[in-house]
Amino acid sequence: MRRSRKGATYASPAYEARVANEVVARYIDGRTVKGTCLDVDPARPTCHIKTVETGKMVVVKLVDLKALFFVKDFVGDSAHQEAAALDPGDARSRSFSLIELQFKDGERIIGLTARFPPIRPFFFVLPVDIASNNIRILVNRAAVASVRQPSPPAS
Repeated sequence: MRRSRKGATYASPAYEARVANEVVARYIDGRTVKGTCLDVDPARPTCHIKTVETGKMVVVKLVDLKALFFVKDFVGDSAHQEAAALDPGDARSRSFSLIELQFKDGERIIGLTARFPPIRPFFFVLPVDIASNNIRILVNRAAVASVRQPSPPAS
């Protein structure tokens, strides 16, 4: 465990609260783990999640995941209907490509990605809906049935 010059550990609750991401890990087999994560890197095979339920740290293998959802909060809004189209004034459309993912379990996500088509085993998607509880999503390419660029809306 790393320590500052004054002896405080970098794993202290105050430090963790400032830098931790709230995540929901959705496994290919249907399991779900909610918690905070400090070390997600798509180039590394694992990350660690401190679970909400038990407060224990679990090792998560990225290859076992369908996706890792970075969320605003763990409750979300089950009544919220995700937007299926990008707002025409959304500045993100200038730097990102619109993408539609169909997961093997049937879930469909429309979002933005930095590269189309995604070629790496894991890639990030930003939801098109800015009111979504999802901030960004780390997608496991192996859990995706199809990837396409949706046609732009007719004007």
